[in-house]
Amino acid sequence: MKAVYLSSTVTLPDSPTRRPDAFEHDQMMENLREGFEPNGASIDDIAWDDKTVDWSGYDAAMIGTTWDYANRQAEFLATLDAISQQTQVFNSPGTVRWNSRKTYLRELDANGVRAVPTIWIEDANENSMAEAFDSLKCDDVVFKRQIGASAHGQHRIRRGEAIPEMPHPMMAQPFLSAILDDGEYSFIFVDGALSHTVQKHAAYGDYRIQSEYGGRENVAAPSREDVAVAQSVMDALNDAPLYARIDMVRLDDGKLALMEAELIEPFLYPLQGPELGQRIFFAMKKRI
Repeated sequence: MKAVYLSSTVTLPDSPTRRPDAFEHDQMMENLREGFEPNGASIDDIAWDDKTVDWSGYDAAMIGTTWDYANRQAEFLATLDAISQQTQVFNSPGTVRWNSRKTYLRELDANGVRAVPTIWIEDANENSMAEAFDSLKCDDVVFKRQIGASAHGQHRIRRGEAIPEMPHPMMAQPFLSAILDDGEYSFIFVDGALSHTVQKHAAYGDYRIQSEYGGRENVAAPSREDVAVAQSVMDALNDAPLYARIDMVRLDDGKLALMEAELIEPFLYPLQGPELGQRIFFAMKKRI
């Protein structure tokens, strides 16, 4: 089997404009090769928008560090559709299209998934922001882009503070103190089965848990109850993904709630799950 890990020019090793968190790309590629090569397979990393590539030369494509897609959503989705005409794409373009706008959380919530309370804002202005504080009954709110990644364009705002410019459709969620105390949990699933769980903490003085903001992570041993809550999110998905990262945080009652279901290009924490690459190889082999 010959596979390709769809990346971006800002994450590839030879990029002159490489992102500071692109070391995560290297960790993923090392882990994937360790899982693929002993089984007589290979996996290459190539930018998703490289127009010189004959994608039919690959048996499958896995969406990886395509971390520039949020500002190029239409182009990205069209390119995935084109690649899928030449080889199998994981996760499927349909799943990616659905997951690329965070309004999918509204659907999961309607289907019974326990999620962090969220208000949807199409036009971010003083009135709509004030309504978000009132609706959430909260004086400390995090505003995120509906189409976004890595906390880019995200703002934590207390009631009464100046409102920064937000030119994109936004979503608002209450700031949860558990982020600072307990952190955020990521449940990594491959082919529907839990691979490993990671507990992530923000750097001192911050609340964002991504590595580019100083976040750190460790292996977690979740309780059966916590795993069941994460599994309930997987069970609510219409299309069973090859891989998924279910990000969760504790609400005031101490129980987990869905923050985001990452089905497009999530970092899957291979250092905490050394068997990840092998799991992905066998799951992909079964599906092609």
